[in-house]
Amino acid sequence: MRQTFNETTDPSFGTKHLPLLRAEMAKQGLDGLLVPHEDEHQNEYLPDANERLAWVSGFTGSAGAGVVLKDKAAVFVDGRYTVQAKAQTDEALFERRPLNTLADWLAAVPSGSVIGYDPRLHSPDALASLRAAVEKAGATLKPVEANPIDLAWGDARPAQPQAPVVPHEDRYSGEDAASKRARIGKAIADAGAEAAVLTAPSSLAWLFNIRGGDVIRTPLPLGQAVVKADGTAKVFLDPAKVTNELPGWLGDSVTLEAPEALPGALDALSGRKVMIDPAVSSAWYFDRLEAAGADIVRGMDPCALPRAQKNDVEIEGSRQAHIRDGAALTRFLHWVDTVAQKDLPDERAVVEALEGFREATGMLKDLSFDTIAGVGPNGALPHYKPVGAKIRPMEAGSLLLVDGGGQYLDGTTDVTRTMAIGEGTADQRRMFTLVLKGHIAMAVIRFPAGTSGRQLDAIARQPLWNAGFDFDHGTGHGVGSYLGVHEGPQRIAGWGTDQPLLTGMILSNEPGYYREGEWGIRIETLQVVTAPAQVPGGERPMHGFEQLTLAPLDRRLIDVALLTADERAYVDAYHAEVLAKVGPLLAEGVQKDEAALAWLKAQTAPL
Repeated sequence: MRQTFNETTDPSFGTKHLPLLRAEMAKQGLDGLLVPHEDEHQNEYLPDANERLAWVSGFTGSAGAGVVLKDKAAVFVDGRYTVQAKAQTDEALFERRPLNTLADWLAAVPSGSVIGYDPRLHSPDALASLRAAVEKAGATLKPVEANPIDLAWGDARPAQPQAPVVPHEDRYSGEDAASKRARIGKAIADAGAEAAVLTAPSSLAWLFNIRGGDVIRTPLPLGQAVVKADGTAKVFLDPAKVTNELPGWLGDSVTLEAPEALPGALDALSGRKVMIDPAVSSAWYFDRLEAAGADIVRGMDPCALPRAQKNDVEIEGSRQAHIRDGAALTRFLHWVDTVAQKDLPDERAVVEALEGFREATGMLKDLSFDTIAGVGPNGALPHYKPVGAKIRPMEAGSLLLVDGGGQYLDGTTDVTRTMAIGEGTADQRRMFTLVLKGHIAMAVIRFPAGTSGRQLDAIARQPLWNAGFDFDHGTGHGVGSYLGVHEGPQRIAGWGTDQPLLTGMILSNEPGYYREGEWGIRIETLQVVTAPAQVPGGERPMHGFEQLTLAPLDRRLIDVALLTADERAYVDAYHAEVLAKVGPLLAEGVQKDEAALAWLKAQTAPL
């Protein structure tokens, strides 16, 4: 099994680790310490060695922050993790606060306090509001040379990962690395710079057509690069990760160097105009470049938008990955509807079944994230992970929410389906159908060039809003091509970014509803932004979405009476597409499953 089910932290972490941390803080003359979730690469998912917030507090969510003072501490999380933070942290030791109140909390620290921060872990953009809050309190924000957490963790801290870095073939990337470097070099020059410093592992992976395994569930190599306007580059990787084939793959225009050479390479940019992204690169790089006398050009990582706009090869690869994944999902959903309905297995068995069907494709490289399988109340936790004593068996009359995905060489998948355990109640059908109506609205929307996900977010919420309900997460996130399951800068949310949605961007569409203590509902498919096209009878060309995910919806949870004729037609058309594309894989080949195929035909019949 790729996924494990053991709890890696518990609320006792605070009792064990806070005294050790405060002792190290005292040695450095610190009255407080900022504890971000992010690591040196601003990753969302972290190697074990970089799980600093979890080590301090016990909280393992993928987003959050902490502050430790001499006499108190606090953990800050968003709406996805409120319940999880309560379960994983000790209330006697940590205040639990909404993530958007972090600056306000810091503004109330005692005057004269010295609050430490690790400049390697904070981007300048993120640090700016925190600095302003600390200064408002009459306190001081001080950079640390050695992170007190790392010192307190000591020899028990896991080693940094050293997964091999391997080529990602052009037949999957759709563009060779030399062409990409030429494009990025021109973008650097167009921005008025002579070089760019890249610190995002996803940019390294995309630009040089390489993949690694340093980050759980994501084929990322941890490293950095300096790229010049002429397209030449230096890549900084731990030599232990460099495979024999890598130098030849990178070519003569790319130099491989050890991480120890990075400070000197930055110093050598003295007097040069250097592009670097203040949102994704840590403050340490800016401090080093400024000290070296470089002329810093602040701007978006030049790889971010080209990476997000998938080319034709990547889009076709994603289509094929989703068809393959759709067959695995259909076999799984058939299992849930037959074997599981009778045997009522627990969440672990559900996760293992889905993983087994994905493994049976013969092409699964990894999960794209640890599968969420939530029964009843656990389904009401948007980012629940079945571990330890929290694992529940399926319960008749409740709901099962499963959110998972696979990493394939040709694409990354992410899908959520909610299933009735039994027939489903009238209330469950109503709420599921309201979520479905919002999901359909987002799937069929047309929008002009320049439209952002912020502008579209409310469309998926309208049916819920009209009935007096809502959900506390974004409607959609970007997805990479055999890269991160969460990819920026694109997203569909009422906050965060005004980045326009561009042709070739892949995003999720995942409205939901969560009734705390009872059950949760989410419907998620991935979709790709299509090129602007004329709408019959219209005046302006419009973008739209092509659906990528292929997995049937649970018919037992659809209240057909609540659907309009157009919505009903959409469901029927989507189901027909699922059968047409997935059915052949169930009829023959490695995923042949005649029983699942017969079930799929029944599930995809017109409503």
